[in-house]
Amino acid sequence: MSAFIRRPAVIVAGVTVMGVALTGCVGGGSSGGDSASIDTSKATGTVEYWLWDNNQKPAYQQCADDFHTANPDVTVNITQYSWDDYWTKITNAFVSGTGPDVFTDHLSKYADFIKNNQLVPLDDVIAKDGVDVGQYTPGLAELWVGQDGKRYGLPKDWDTISIFYNKDLVQAGGYSADQLAALQWNPEDGGTYEKAIAHLTVDANGVRGDQPGFDKTRVAVYGLGLDNQSGGGVGQTQWSMYSGATGWNYMDTNPWGTHYNYDDERFQSTIGWMADLIEKGYMPSVAEVTGGDSTQTFGAGKYAMITNGSWNINSFYALKGINVGIAPTPTGPDGKRASMFNGLADSIWAGSKNKNAAAKWVEYLASAACQDVVGKAGVVFPAIPSGAEEAASTFQSKGIDVTPFTQQVADGTTFLSPISDNAAKIAGIMTPAVDAVMEGKADPSSLTSANDQVNALFSK
Repeated sequence: MSAFIRRPAVIVAGVTVMGVALTGCVGGGSSGGDSASIDTSKATGTVEYWLWDNNQKPAYQQCADDFHTANPDVTVNITQYSWDDYWTKITNAFVSGTGPDVFTDHLSKYADFIKNNQLVPLDDVIAKDGVDVGQYTPGLAELWVGQDGKRYGLPKDWDTISIFYNKDLVQAGGYSADQLAALQWNPEDGGTYEKAIAHLTVDANGVRGDQPGFDKTRVAVYGLGLDNQSGGGVGQTQWSMYSGATGWNYMDTNPWGTHYNYDDERFQSTIGWMADLIEKGYMPSVAEVTGGDSTQTFGAGKYAMITNGSWNINSFYALKGINVGIAPTPTGPDGKRASMFNGLADSIWAGSKNKNAAAKWVEYLASAACQDVVGKAGVVFPAIPSGAEEAASTFQSKGIDVTPFTQQVADGTTFLSPISDNAAKIAGIMTPAVDAVMEGKADPSSLTSANDQVNALFSK
């Protein structure tokens, strides 16, 4: 069954967006009770709110201050952890009974939270309070409906993937912005995209990757960076834009699929191509980037290009001494680009002792009043179109053209992050399997065995 239904176009960030809605799949268990007893008119006390993005914290603090002004009996306390620490702390806090009332949730995580009865379904309270779930960019609200047909989050933002590039290094290599935007890719020889990557790679002697005498053991500038790891079985910023351009899909249906397709030749050839880039010296190895900071490595002039997400726009443009540009991902074998379309939401922990105030805060976070504030901050693209337009305007005022990010949505060339049960176990299987291929320790065909292990999780 297709997971997508076309909806009318809406305007987001100054471009026409072809909406994508998701069909609901019913089945599975329920989570932490329901919200029928929640009454936001009785909201008082303190709400503990956790998020992971330090760049967004100031905007959400402004939302919290505005919220307190309108609701003086409620105070929001914001705690921010780094991505690497966030999920460990969330998991441990849920187990110990000390979790936050409200937290920023992720599509790759919330299925396991539902399974463990750790989230509050929001349907009753948002219906009672008249929250319009149709106000968001089409497709985002539906992502947060579980297999049981209940809603576990209200959308806060969306993101896509593009190429950040060092303008000086690219121009020194003889490439223009228009040429980068016209690059084509295929998993067989990499197309004009690999040719650009090779040419933009430079060794310690100044020899380019496509020139005689290139020394792949002494690379000064990689044509393409690698974002901190192999990407495992998701590869959002590492390889998903390539596999997506082949027509490959993670699962039989998304969301809530029960059969993964890591045995598909299109996926395996994509990972094989990545391994070839590393072997040729055009991209750093997994070992080289693990534990590092790809943005800072780019800022040190070590990468000519790197694929990354819209949430990192400001991080790249804040780099000192680096002239940054943004290019779209390359077109694939079918002549189209591809990007993962991800969206975050705010959820309520089932163990919260203050669900009335928690729900009122979640509804405010999901309102135009807050999302327009976040949009004006120019960090991410909020889920409500007016907020996304504010973000685009703010970026434009800084001289940053974000079209490569918004165009993927406008052109309908996006696909979803895999949403299914067993996400943590799948990561435990696929991360070392993909690592081994990229490091040249295993053939891409070995991913078939890993796929069998993944699919076996759904037969237990």
